[in-house]
Amino acid sequence: MCAHVVVAEDDPKQADLVRLYLEREGHHVVVVHDGRSALEEARRGPTQLLVLDVMMPVMDGLDVCRALRVESAVPVLMLTARTGEEDLLLGLDLGADDYLTKPYSPRELVARVRALLRRGSRPLPQSLPPDSATPPATPTAPPPGVLTAGALTVDPLRHEITADGRPVSCTPGEFRLLEVLAAQPGRVFTRAQLLEQLHGIDRYITTRTVDTHVMNLRRKIEPQPRRPTRLLTVYGIGYKLAEEPHGAS
Repeated sequence: MCAHVVVAEDDPKQADLVRLYLEREGHHVVVVHDGRSALEEARRGPTQLLVLDVMMPVMDGLDVCRALRVESAVPVLMLTARTGEEDLLLGLDLGADDYLTKPYSPRELVARVRALLRRGSRPLPQSLPPDSATPPATPTAPPPGVLTAGALTVDPLRHEITADGRPVSCTPGEFRLLEVLAAQPGRVFTRAQLLEQLHGIDRYITTRTVDTHVMNLRRKIEPQPRRPTRLLTVYGIGYKLAEEPHGAS
């Protein structure tokens, strides 16, 4: 799978090493050395993945990720020398899809890039204005392969999610989590089980990563995110997707 990848890294030697490994995989790589250039490059071209260092001049990687998530669901792999859990969770909360702490193996970075590209991305949809006169679509049976749980649908082939008939934009990590839950509505998954589905066994990621994705998903699919009726917490165990919305959790 060849892709247009932007690498934002202020260390020229490190940037060249990442570029070399990604080009060996067949990717077209553009290297920039500050956050503002990273954001401009991501906006300018058909970027399919962004490898983003956190500590950069002009604009740091967290601010880049925050700004980019308003416009796009392009996968973001963050690189950082920070090892604190709070720093990691902040990056994921802002919309990063994966995290590597320095020093890291270039081969592991390539594997992470490969996994993120497999999950894919799509641009954020434009929402209809509240007073739009467009009538709601007539409910129809979902096509084969589409996962449903009440008024929530997940289409793995088209990488699309709808809630109450409206499109929902998710990062690849959020999409994968919801896809796993929607495949078995009513089943309770532990955080460890969900994390394995998202990233596999990884010494850099903690089970709190799942909590961050759940929080972000609730903002997108729940009528009242603070009183969820779809993506439910099973206290002391993990999470499940309700087969039909009922009562708040």
